[in-house]
Amino acid sequence: MKYTLLIILVFCTLLAQAQDKNEPGNAVITSEKGEIQVSVDENGRLHVNISPEDLRKFKAAGFVRYSNFGAKGDGKTDDIDFLAATHAFANLHGLHVKADDHATYYIGPKHRTVIIETDTNFGKAAFIIDDTEVEKRDASIFMVSSSLKPFKLDKITSLKRDQKKIDAPLPGPCLITVTNSNVKQYIRFGLNQNNGSSQTDIFVVDKDGNVDMNAPIIWDFNEITEITALPIDEKPLKVSGGRFTTIANKAESKYTYYSRNLTIRRSHVIVDGVEHRIEGEGDHGAPYGGFLTINDCAYVTVKNSILTGHKTYSTIGTAGKPVSMGSYDLSVNRALHVSFVNCTQTNDINDSKYWGILGSNFCKNLLYDHCTLSRFDAHQGVANATIRNSTLGHMGINAIGSGLLLVENSTIRGKNIVNLRSDYGSTWQGELVIRDCVFVPADGKTFSAALIGGSNSGQHDFGYTSYMPERIIIENLRIDDARHPANYQGPAIFANFNSDMTDESYQEKFPYIKTREVILKNVTTASGKPVRVSDNAFMFKNVKVNVVR
Repeated sequence: MKYTLLIILVFCTLLAQAQDKNEPGNAVITSEKGEIQVSVDENGRLHVNISPEDLRKFKAAGFVRYSNFGAKGDGKTDDIDFLAATHAFANLHGLHVKADDHATYYIGPKHRTVIIETDTNFGKAAFIIDDTEVEKRDASIFMVSSSLKPFKLDKITSLKRDQKKIDAPLPGPCLITVTNSNVKQYIRFGLNQNNGSSQTDIFVVDKDGNVDMNAPIIWDFNEITEITALPIDEKPLKVSGGRFTTIANKAESKYTYYSRNLTIRRSHVIVDGVEHRIEGEGDHGAPYGGFLTINDCAYVTVKNSILTGHKTYSTIGTAGKPVSMGSYDLSVNRALHVSFVNCTQTNDINDSKYWGILGSNFCKNLLYDHCTLSRFDAHQGVANATIRNSTLGHMGINAIGSGLLLVENSTIRGKNIVNLRSDYGSTWQGELVIRDCVFVPADGKTFSAALIGGSNSGQHDFGYTSYMPERIIIENLRIDDARHPANYQGPAIFANFNSDMTDESYQEKFPYIKTREVILKNVTTASGKPVRVSDNAFMFKNVKVNVVR
């Protein structure tokens, strides 16, 4: 027994040492007699010494606490090293981690990422993240990670939209990320214009290479410059509780995003009951990339959580003109099947001093359910999105993408029910369904209502053909447009997407594919005025509108 324990301890030590020694999240675990000791070497690497007696005790309990490894929890002492050491030990031995309920853990400027690979209960503990001076602004504080490693799929040289299977040897279900750097898409238009992003797709396959057709391949890849497979952890990992407060940075207001956050980079994760608040925002500051950030993973649920919108600051955009900076508390990138359930925010969802709470890119199957939040937003595309049983605030629903966009049993208080983002071509290749909803245009301010917002001049190359939803179904919608301008003609289905397109002489260099059919059933207005098509009758002259009685 004695020699078996020694072999296990040596193996664990070598395993820890085999990790990237320059990454401050990693640690070397050793076992000698005496008290638990946590130290940092000259390279910033953690060293944790634990006695065989303590090891047996923790394994028998099945969990460890931050206080076991020296965390003070007094709200003043920087506890980051002790938090990281606790998780490093827990990860090696498959133990759960628990915070001490009455502790307040202060996290100062040091660059150290706490790697979470086991169930973690932050409980009622408080965490203060001080961003007033930091060593590395874009390093996560906590990262929920997988011990599984990605690998290349070099033999796959092309893919087709809606392809059902890939031919590759796989150890089990995998998340596939594919890139063609020779094709640029999402070539942004406007004040934050850019040269686009490399063609990207992300999808899930089973061990036999069968593609999950609920989140299908959405692009043709005639060439692939990189394709990787990341094995999916099939056992759920849970992170629960915790009252986090960020003391906001005082940096210059420019696009130097801060990401001192809780990042999810593992599939099958549940985040339950996390709270995040912000203190110390002044008249300027750098933006935030998201306190809860979900990247490169699938099957993640965030529920029963309280977030906070960030104050809006202004800077100079790439077009050389002033622009408001996006600053997020929720961020989702290259992720599939991500759900936000019963989530709210601390500040008024209709207060325009605060930026919209969510931003996302390259995602599939995003869900809001029973949420009260200021915004849903898909920048560089979402394939399939659902907002149900929810209330959306001043920035409403903003999206481009494909598949089904479903808004159901919800109240929308933005300028439109859905705004198709004009900086990415106002494109949605698929269907839009709005059912059993209430629309309060501009939160009840004097406003001329349009249900679907966006614009596309047909003169800009976005790197893809831009589409309006092929079919729009609007059923059981109540439009609260009692406060409207004197010249109000009634709510429009479509905003004026191109005020220059008034007759046949207008030529689009990059044709914008218009909606074919709109189905209206039981749509009522507080103003008593009927729903009309658009201020731009010519642009939408071929749209078939069916009113179902």
